[in-house]
Amino acid sequence: MTTADGRLERWERLVARQLEAAPYLLLVVSAVLAWQNESQGRMLTLGLVALAAVWIAVMSRLGAVYVIGLIILIGVLCTRSTWFASFFAFTGYLHSWSHLRGLWRFAGVTATAAISVTAYRGGLPRSAGDVISFLFFTAAIVAAVGLFSFVGEVTTERSAERKRMVAQLEETMRENAGLHAQLLVQAREAGVFDERQRMAGEIHDTIAQGLTGVVTQLQAAVHARESDTDWERHVGNAMTLARESLAEARRTIHAVGPAQLESTPLPQALDELTARWAALHEVRADFTATGTARPLHPEVEETLLRTAQEALANIAKHAGAARVGLTLSYMDDTVTLDVRDDGSGFDPGRAAGGGGFGLTAMRRRVTRLAGTLEIESEYGGGTAVSASVPAIARRDTGV
Repeated sequence: MTTADGRLERWERLVARQLEAAPYLLLVVSAVLAWQNESQGRMLTLGLVALAAVWIAVMSRLGAVYVIGLIILIGVLCTRSTWFASFFAFTGYLHSWSHLRGLWRFAGVTATAAISVTAYRGGLPRSAGDVISFLFFTAAIVAAVGLFSFVGEVTTERSAERKRMVAQLEETMRENAGLHAQLLVQAREAGVFDERQRMAGEIHDTIAQGLTGVVTQLQAAVHARESDTDWERHVGNAMTLARESLAEARRTIHAVGPAQLESTPLPQALDELTARWAALHEVRADFTATGTARPLHPEVEETLLRTAQEALANIAKHAGAARVGLTLSYMDDTVTLDVRDDGSGFDPGRAAGGGGFGLTAMRRRVTRLAGTLEIESEYGGGTAVSASVPAIARRDTGV
């Protein structure tokens, strides 16, 4: 709640307390003035004042009954002294409006006004002119009381509406705070899940593939124990792959990009990857780049490089291919990587149901960049993997 709202609420509470005390204050003022100016029947007047005070304190919850009794007491007290018409009669106006409803309000105000005007005039009207004057002043008092009471009601209603709006706003803020906290928790959980997926993909695309290569080379070295040249070559390949896997593990921990892309353009990195893979697996593999090569966003280049690594790893493990071709195509809005082999092939429909982590990781990487991954294969007919992603330029190049 704002400072202005708090100040206004304090004023409203103060006014409410004053309105509760006003009838007794007006009654006391009228009684004191009557005591000073009237010498006869003072004790009777004090008795009526006490009765009026008790009536207000005890009977104010009885609505119409209370107002009728109050107006009768006002009339009786006005016969004792006109000071009651000057002060205490205002209680009749206030309580007629607050304790009655509809036209009964005007009936109570009119009765009180008629009593007050009669007291002021010293009795009932005796001529036509007195009647007109009596009716005029009575109507004027009723109109004034009705106008001020109506304005007060409008003000009270607006104040109540403002309080409801403030309460609704506070409730909305509490709900929004709860929703914000819930969204933070969900965002945290989603962030943890995404980070786990990223780490799993990085480990699969780098360390797991490297360790698989190490195992493959060591197995080949065991089988080639009789040939010193082949044995040393396989062991050397295994050591190279182990070093690369260790470096990639460190890079994954620090969440940095692939080493191949740190100082090497993507086409050159793919060319070197293809050449190393061909030499390692003794399979002919060719790389071709088409279109105008240009620096792309690091995540775009990393996605294409990881896709190539995964595709080549799958070919080495499953395809038994004799020839592999990689093509990187730069176009206006997209860049596409195609990896084809003449291996044994597989059923893409069955792979879509499970597919292993490799295909899932490739698809997740590509779709995260709003790209598409298409796989075409059949048994005995080889496999073609095509990854297309938006050609987002690297910002620091001005391209």
